[in-house]
Amino acid sequence: MNSAPHPAGFIIAIVFKPDHIIYTGHFPGHPVTPGVVQLQLVHELLEEELDQKLKLNNISQCKFLKVLNPLETRQLEVHIDITSVEEHLHVKAWGENDGQIFFKLQAVYQFLT
Repeated sequence: MNSAPHPAGFIIAIVFKPDHIIYTGHFPGHPVTPGVVQLQLVHELLEEELDQKLKLNNISQCKFLKVLNPLETRQLEVHIDITSVEEHLHVKAWGENDGQIFFKLQAVYQFLT
């Protein structure tokens, strides 16, 4: 069965806590939000919004454009655009604050059954 692409999307604001445990090692006195945490944010936001568990199949593009320091950038708007093609979700996501882009992601996810 072939299905036509179905676009959707959402934006969610994330507030960072500089005293969170992830910043104890990244880095004392100069906290940095690790790239893997930014990718996990996208994954968890997708699962929450869609109310389904997902598997990351592949990443076709991933760029970290600015250091995300929670002392300097307390909030990030995470934009997620989704195109559904059969059982796959083609996702474009980016995080921004005041017009500054911190990361960009293009990835394919799949629903877990």
